[in-house]
Amino acid sequence: MIQRRSLMGAAAGLVAAPALAQPARDRVLRYVPHANPGNIDPFTNTAFVARDHAFLVFDQLYGMTERFEIRPQMVQGHVVENDGLLWRFTLREGLRFHDNTPVRGRDCIASIRRWGRRDAFGQVLMSRVAEMTEESDRVFSIRLNKAFPKMLEAFSKVTTSCLFIMPERLGNVDPFQNITEAVGSGPFRFIRGEWNPGSRLAYERNPDYVPAQGAPSMTAGGKVAHFDRVEWHIMADAATASAALQAGEIDWWEQPSADLFPSFLRGRNASNIRVEVINNTGLIGIFRPNHAVAPFNNPAVRRAVVSAVNQMDFMTAVIGETGIEGYPNLRREGIGFFAPEGPSASTVGLDRLRKSVEAARAELQAAGAMGARMVLMNATDLSSINAATLVGADLFRRIGFNVDLVSTDWGSVVARRSSRNPLEQGGWSGFFTFWSGVDHWNPASHAAIRGHGENAWPGWPTIPAMEAQRDAWFDAPDDAAARAATTEMQRIAFDEVPYVPTGMYYQPTAYRRNLSGMLKGQPPLFWNLRRG
Repeated sequence: MIQRRSLMGAAAGLVAAPALAQPARDRVLRYVPHANPGNIDPFTNTAFVARDHAFLVFDQLYGMTERFEIRPQMVQGHVVENDGLLWRFTLREGLRFHDNTPVRGRDCIASIRRWGRRDAFGQVLMSRVAEMTEESDRVFSIRLNKAFPKMLEAFSKVTTSCLFIMPERLGNVDPFQNITEAVGSGPFRFIRGEWNPGSRLAYERNPDYVPAQGAPSMTAGGKVAHFDRVEWHIMADAATASAALQAGEIDWWEQPSADLFPSFLRGRNASNIRVEVINNTGLIGIFRPNHAVAPFNNPAVRRAVVSAVNQMDFMTAVIGETGIEGYPNLRREGIGFFAPEGPSASTVGLDRLRKSVEAARAELQAAGAMGARMVLMNATDLSSINAATLVGADLFRRIGFNVDLVSTDWGSVVARRSSRNPLEQGGWSGFFTFWSGVDHWNPASHAAIRGHGENAWPGWPTIPAMEAQRDAWFDAPDDAAARAATTEMQRIAFDEVPYVPTGMYYQPTAYRRNLSGMLKGQPPLFWNLRRG
């Protein structure tokens, strides 16, 4: 059940903040994220909300424009020598962390090493690194044993986990242990003393931040903070967030639920609220089965689920049938294992999504799993995941599974999904979630399709053929060879089912019309925004 707060209680919590000797209201941006980040380590926590938090606090070596162009961010520039086996990076002058220590080459090396242990793209890079060396405080080099032409794509990517630069002491933390402080060199400082997990996070403008050159576009260019303070208010109840936005008590609600669009678009407050899609790569839904335990350790059982899926059923439950200006239909079906408008998209295997419960039941019976117990995790504080999970639970029951629906908050799902225990010892069978379309753009950033077993994203599929084709994509000499590799990856995916694609939708965001300068793309960004 969703935890509900009364409208009066929510308003009181928001109104009380300025009384604590805080800046004037017009210098404070109040925001409602889609979830509670819980763990604030952007390397160990692959949830989008942890990445969104990190973009306020940390900076990247390279940024990416909304057209996916790569631009220098923390670096002044780089040179490539020795047929691509030696990369030398020079940092911009004057970069400092929030603890007033300078950003040095050793900080970058420690951050790259820690990130590279956890991130799918980073793991490929690190497998080719022979040595990383700090040549001076502002210069570091990476010597490779095999060329890696996609170096800058790895450093600039906005998909989780992003390469954020941390002080060396944080970069040296075990990559499988969470950091408990957020000290970066970005445009905002995290106010740890005001962090109330599950309720509020607060940030203050970093007066010492020196923006990069160039017009801002997504994560590239000059990151200018116009607000003295940013507050994140965690609201599990959509009605509470809606009332607060319409009353002007919050400025921006990241992911309003579809049933509330009419009140924003045509209600009495329509003139004060803007609803628009800022992430035009969409959100791709997936069902992630646990390959490590029964019943989904059997590929035939996983294929049975594919046979039953009607993607439009899921997307209608998630986003409804009401469109907005520029997006008359916010739903898409016919989604495979790569973003439909990306360079890796393919139609191979889409006929496997037969939308037939009868066919799925026959496949489940043949696999010997009729009546098998499955523990389905649900996050009731995220309306999109909750809607998809409820549709999925009903579908699984009709196929013939014995569904044990476990409903908690998203933070609890993220924590539990790391468990590899059997079901009777607190394990799990599957969960529904969403990835940005850019996450599924190509094999480099696509964590959910990987098949490298215990090192894979939770669910842990072991699919050697998938890994071989992914390697072929990295080494492809031309676009045709790259496309052949991703087409084969999709064919393998429909056979082995690392996950089940459940469709795609475009998520509008809602904010007060007195905000201007909101940047397009992914993730939600807090620089360039101003009031008026």
